[in-house]
Amino acid sequence: MTVRATPPFHADHVGSLLRPARLHEARAKAAAGEISPDDLRAVEDECIRDVVKLQEDVGLQVVTDGEFRRTYWHFDFLSGFDGFELGKPLDMGTFKGASEPIPSAQISGKLRRTKPIMVDHFTYVAGLTDRTAKISVPGPSMVHFRAGRAGISEAVYPDLEPFWADLTAAYRAELGDMAAHGASYIQLDDISYAYLCDTDIRANLESKGESPDELALTYAHALNNSIRDLPDNVVTGMHICRGNFQSTWAASGGYEPVAERVFNTVAVDALFMEYDSERAGGFEPLRFMPDDKFVVLGLVTTKTPGLEAKDELKRRIDEASKYVDLERLCLSPQCGFSSTHHGNKISEDDEIAKLRLIVEVAEDVWGS
Repeated sequence: MTVRATPPFHADHVGSLLRPARLHEARAKAAAGEISPDDLRAVEDECIRDVVKLQEDVGLQVVTDGEFRRTYWHFDFLSGFDGFELGKPLDMGTFKGASEPIPSAQISGKLRRTKPIMVDHFTYVAGLTDRTAKISVPGPSMVHFRAGRAGISEAVYPDLEPFWADLTAAYRAELGDMAAHGASYIQLDDISYAYLCDTDIRANLESKGESPDELALTYAHALNNSIRDLPDNVVTGMHICRGNFQSTWAASGGYEPVAERVFNTVAVDALFMEYDSERAGGFEPLRFMPDDKFVVLGLVTTKTPGLEAKDELKRRIDEASKYVDLERLCLSPQCGFSSTHHGNKISEDDEIAKLRLIVEVAEDVWGS
């Protein structure tokens, strides 16, 4: 087997990592006005240095900042656009058993990117390692999906075509700036596609006059327009999951409803796909995957501490290889370990063990 020297790597991960106690404490003090933003930034810098070493020590070739500067995986980024603000929580996509609600996206003004948002997040982590630094951002569908038309001011955008044009132009500006600063591996977390496989969520959308199938294509075209100007040396990934908030989930259902149209429309190099539970269905939808895309199998769960058996992971990789050539398969967790600052209900030792497991299984399957 060929060992990959460029992303996606046979041992990869989604991006977010558990925040250490001292970072939680610093965030709480900053929120209470007990320390300055600069003091918080200094703690973040220190914790990111430590988590970069953690990733290197377990043998990963890909390194992120763990999203340590964020509260939420998506809202911190989107809030950098003019015209975006947080709205009241919605019922659609409610997390099963979560202790608090999630806000929604609201568009109250023209969407613009007037300043860098997370370029400095990338440059900081890239300066700490000689391995490939990956930056993850939410996909553009996350501005629309949960609130839909109701979340977009009709006074600002009476028609949605200019909304999508402004949104994707804002994305191109930020992602292009990241690429200009050396980013060669950019992941877009565009989880709406998995939600569009959930029968209850599909019914909810249809009751509001929305077509889930048409939405899937709208979102895919928006993603393509967001990344279309990136240089050829930038590898793009798209992460799909069914929700990940304090070890809870929000959607269920296999990929079949969206597989053919989405896999063959999105212009990314790799799809990171949740496959850690029966809620994700089987590998059969992978038969629609084009030959020019990699599939990163999210077989290792971040929701619970139990360590998966190596032989079972290898069996599932072998099963997936019936639909996608083994050389185009990779292994990762199903999602991040800490999509929000709260983190999932596992320990850092559990996190390290799972990341090391991914590296070891990848070495066994694809070579070291």
